[in-house]
Amino acid sequence: MRAIWKGAVSFGLVSVPVKLYAATESHDISFRQVHAKDGGRIKYQRVCSIDGEEVAYADIAKGYETEDGQMVVLDDDDFAELPASSSREISVEKFVPTGQIDPLWLEKSYYLEPDKTAAKPYALLREALKEADRVAVVTVSIRTRMTTAVLRVRDDVIVMQTMLWPDEVRKPDFAGLDATEHAATANELKMAKLLVETLAGDYDASEFDDDYAKAVEALVAAKLEGGEVKAVEQPKKTTGEVVDLLAALQRSVDAAKTSRGESPAKADTDAETEKPAKKTAAKKAPAKKAAAKKTAAKKAPAKKAAAKKAS
Repeated sequence: MRAIWKGAVSFGLVSVPVKLYAATESHDISFRQVHAKDGGRIKYQRVCSIDGEEVAYADIAKGYETEDGQMVVLDDDDFAELPASSSREISVEKFVPTGQIDPLWLEKSYYLEPDKTAAKPYALLREALKEADRVAVVTVSIRTRMTTAVLRVRDDVIVMQTMLWPDEVRKPDFAGLDATEHAATANELKMAKLLVETLAGDYDASEFDDDYAKAVEALVAAKLEGGEVKAVEQPKKTTGEVVDLLAALQRSVDAAKTSRGESPAKADTDAETEKPAKKTAAKKAPAKKAAAKKTAAKKAPAKKAAAKKAS
């Protein structure tokens, strides 16, 4: 395991240097979006929704969209003025009964490893939490933003679990609960309790398997064995230019019309209503060019003759 954060737990005048490790990892089956024809991966490029051009990462800023659809662009100077903290301290605010922490409030879990010199204060905090049957409510700054968390003990390891803010937990605001009040009779409740007692037991994680993941792995293995594999070619390197071809063509047309002194918007309308006139103009153009060539051809010998007389 690799530590993702280093700091110290402080409670009272006691400081416990610790390292932070991610306690969980996702083993969920993930799929890639590919072209069904040849198995090529689908790319996602950063394209501006206004001009259709690909945007370099250095030109991307953070924007806050208001409820009425307005966009406020924020730069580094704006964020420098925000209340942020880079403290390396896990500060214990209070010790509360374990039952007061709703599991719904908990977010991410981390293991705390004591520093080599902090074995004794680490053990002191761990045993104190065990004996008191309480959890420590703390404040901590991870990635410059302060958040609340709790410290509890699991298998002789102190675990820190970050918590959601109160406004991030939604209230069950739906009318279906009203119909459940007094819906169960006394006899039905008695049978329900009997069912609970019948299925009562201790939790054993080994009794449950991820059948979906195993089924997907078996399916993929069978297709590999049967030769159902796409030979994916190496993707072509992109130039980083405009990715929306239609938009690029439209801009090229508009630029050409503007250079002729035409309005792009007006030209689009004329293109539908004046097609016969354009065809006539197209036929006359070659005649003018031919005439110009003939005139130039007749004048050329005259110039050569004049040159001979001069010599």
